[in-house]
Amino acid sequence: MSAWRPLVIAGLAAAGLGLSVVWAVDHPEPLMLQGEVEATRVDLAARVAGRVVRTPVDIGDRVAAGDLVIELDSPALRAGLDTSKAALAVANSNRDLAFSTRQEMIDARRAEREKAEADVLLAQKTYDRVSQLQERSFASEQVLDEASNKLNAALKARAATEANLQLAIKGNSPEQKAVAVAQVEQAAAAVAQIETDLAELTVKVPMAGEVTARTAEIGELFGAGTPLISIVDVDNAWFTFNVREDLLHGLAVGDALKVRVPALGGREIETHVTVINAQGSYANWRATKATGDFDLRTFEVRARPAGPVEGLRPGMSGLIDWSGPRLMDR
Repeated sequence: MSAWRPLVIAGLAAAGLGLSVVWAVDHPEPLMLQGEVEATRVDLAARVAGRVVRTPVDIGDRVAAGDLVIELDSPALRAGLDTSKAALAVANSNRDLAFSTRQEMIDARRAEREKAEADVLLAQKTYDRVSQLQERSFASEQVLDEASNKLNAALKARAATEANLQLAIKGNSPEQKAVAVAQVEQAAAAVAQIETDLAELTVKVPMAGEVTARTAEIGELFGAGTPLISIVDVDNAWFTFNVREDLLHGLAVGDALKVRVPALGGREIETHVTVINAQGSYANWRATKATGDFDLRTFEVRARPAGPVEGLRPGMSGLIDWSGPRLMDR
């Protein structure tokens, strides 16, 4: 009996080892994937250069969309605005002058035309009289030619005074008026451009969020496009995971994932997959064998919580038991 005891123990040990192997094969250790919390970040800058004169918010402050966060000043722009407004005033005056018709000028031109009309009547009578005398040989041919010449001169003078009268009534030509109008529009556009640049000196946030960085300090001079302050939309954060393509089987947009956040005491957060995008070739998993293997692409999987999560901040880690998505019913 004692001789069989070692054999029995060895058999039981082998059976136990076999059951352990079967259990390990049927119940593999779950794969743990680590991701990171991300959120929309906006770096705000002014489109024009200026000196900081006001900083109403600081790092850590919460802001709402439309709040003023940085105010700059530019004496050069303000001086340019004054110059542009003066040029606009001159252009308006020139336009008014181009369209103006002074009554005094019209009256003077009308008087000149009336005088020319009288000169024509006198020259016509003189010519008719000399013509009759010449027919009866009481006037020479030379006297008749002189009368005819004076009549023609009077007629041309009357035509000239009529043209001057119409010019006084109508004013400048349509082309001159069009130029005057265009000059006003050009000057107005210059004023509007500088006013737009001045508005850029007041930096406002386009979204609600939290101030995470601020390089602007009162008195500092910043160039156009230099980042002044950063805002992060911490209330709408999401998780991003880089997943090898052979692990994506069974995962689709809309699937639910439970993400554990160590920074929140291991709290599990219910999320839903919103994005599955292939990353660039730089993120490929390269094959280790010369033959019989292939490269694997890396995909970005983005999962967004159903709502704001208190304490969740960009940069925190998120952990997923990756056996979950493939076994979860959709």
